[in-house]
Amino acid sequence: MSDVLPVEVVAAIGRMGLLAAGEVPRAEALAGGVASDIWRVDAAGGPFCVKRALAKLKVAADWRAPVERNVYEVAWFRAAGSIVPEAVPAILGHDPETGLFAMEWLEPSRHRLWKADLAAGVVDPAVAWAVGDRLGRIHAGSAARPELAAGFETDAIFHAIRLEPYLEAAARAHPDRADVLAALVSRTASTRRCLVHGDVSPKNIQVGPQGPILLDAECAWWGDPAFDVAFCLNHLLLKTLWVPRAAADLLVSFDRLWEGYRARVDWEPVAGLEHRIATLLPGLFLARVDGKSPVEYLTGEAERARVRERARAWLARPASGLVTLRNDWTTEIGG
Repeated sequence: MSDVLPVEVVAAIGRMGLLAAGEVPRAEALAGGVASDIWRVDAAGGPFCVKRALAKLKVAADWRAPVERNVYEVAWFRAAGSIVPEAVPAILGHDPETGLFAMEWLEPSRHRLWKADLAAGVVDPAVAWAVGDRLGRIHAGSAARPELAAGFETDAIFHAIRLEPYLEAAARAHPDRADVLAALVSRTASTRRCLVHGDVSPKNIQVGPQGPILLDAECAWWGDPAFDVAFCLNHLLLKTLWVPRAAADLLVSFDRLWEGYRARVDWEPVAGLEHRIATLLPGLFLARVDGKSPVEYLTGEAERARVRERARAWLARPASGLVTLRNDWTTEIGG
């Protein structure tokens, strides 16, 4: 079924040079993210994807974020693509005035959504390793180019779309853990090492013939690489409750992602980085049940309570490293 594109979107696509004169393209609105409108557009020159940032996100809570994040998302794709070209989609055009850009269409028959695979119990630890490897290469490559930092002065955006709705919202829900969560916010906000994606989640990764491709870089920021790693590892732990039959492979994937990533770390001592990841992850764990963007697949209160209790324990007694977190959670779920 064809959807009608807003007039301003058609005009922006035309300014990008992606439509023939007078062409009225067919379009299909795509489901998925909460932060943007996304369409597949079929034009005479072939299909492509168009994305427009929203000021108010599609969640129950009142969660707003600056639409200019679109500019930095495009900048992240271009910078990351200059480091690991196969890890990102090609940008076809950008219209900053409307907060909209176009990128190549990744055919779903050849590019599987990693989250869909995991939901179906199809868990390949080699994919997790490749995600860690590519993320590590992007972090290392950008850390070696500190001049990139000037193009990603997005502290306010990162706070609005990540630190406040996740860690600060969790702190409001758990006043007795507010101090440690506030310390995580402060440390994360003040740590500046490399180019950070900010939303490395299985829902934002397509697995194609050349490996994983990272999408949705709306939270792009020059900051702490620990956030990206903790954010993704967090999802692998949570999904053991969603797909319990695949729990063992998800836990192996947790290890493999870290192994692939760790091998690329050359900008700082690995021990310090792992400490930041291992202490940040519990805050994100708690946020995915008691923040502004709870994961949609943990629908039972018993599941949410297990996450909440384990996260609170970790926040009270920080883990010594990622192996400790994984082992604790393995015991929790009876793995």
